[in-house]
Amino acid sequence: MASDVRLKEQLPELTSSIVSTYTKGDRINHLGHCPLPKYDVVVGMLEDLKDILYPGFRRREGLHIGNVTYHVGNLIDSLHDGLTTQIARALQHDDRVREQDSDCDHQTDYEAKGQAIAIKFLEQIPRIRELLATDVEAAYEGDPAVISRDEVIFCYPGLEAITVYRIAHELLSLGVPFIPRMMTEWAHKETGIDIHPGATIDNFFFIDHGTGVVIGETCQIGSHVKIYQGVTLGALSFPTDAEGQLIRGQKRHPTIEDRVVIYANATILGGKTVVGHDSIVGSSVWITRSVEPHTSVALEKPNLRVRGGIPDDMKPEANYQI
Repeated sequence: MASDVRLKEQLPELTSSIVSTYTKGDRINHLGHCPLPKYDVVVGMLEDLKDILYPGFRRREGLHIGNVTYHVGNLIDSLHDGLTTQIARALQHDDRVREQDSDCDHQTDYEAKGQAIAIKFLEQIPRIRELLATDVEAAYEGDPAVISRDEVIFCYPGLEAITVYRIAHELLSLGVPFIPRMMTEWAHKETGIDIHPGATIDNFFFIDHGTGVVIGETCQIGSHVKIYQGVTLGALSFPTDAEGQLIRGQKRHPTIEDRVVIYANATILGGKTVVGHDSIVGSSVWITRSVEPHTSVALEKPNLRVRGGIPDDMKPEANYQI
């Protein structure tokens, strides 16, 4: 290996140059003794939760009614401890961010708050399972390519994204900062489906194929809704205050009522936009205003220009109506 030792003598100076940028008031470092939520621990807890939500389908084999209580009990005990610690860290860091305080606040018992929220969350697991059972059923009933419900649980990225969303949404509803978004962004990376944990999604929800789906923070989605790949349920604009700062906390994303089907690459924008129940939104449609119930929205049929199979300089042009 060719190496010039004299060049290594520059490394201490380079290091000092880098470290000096940490003291210039930038907001992309976290230096101090207050620990943050750990990404790998959060992802590990997701895997434990999926073991509980879908017993026998994930990591642990050989489960039966005689040993499943022991298996779930171990996971619940581990999740209690992990959630308590990670939620406490998230709550403490959130307070520090809001107060712009660089010191740890030892006067607040974040561990006790974290434990109380962890227990409340774990109590919701039966209800989350009931919701996910409807999502599995929606996929089975909505896709003729599905052979069995097991195939949905094993293979469908839409269910993976919805599972993580339902976990994250429950934590967000309990007031947990940071961790819900960490979870859904991990699912986004794994599946290509971006569901903000703040969205409200009712039962029997099915995302077919899924890649490129975006569901914004203030979306409200009803029951028995089916969407395809590339669908965006987004914001029409971002209002600002007198100082030009984004106004947060307003409804920016659409409402999708019950039994709506939205086909591939459709874009629906705006907090005041409502797609009425039992409607169909066609592929590549762009919607920025409300649609009445029982409505079909589609683009006009395009003209296709097709060339024949002869040399380019001899190819006549032809227009086809489809």
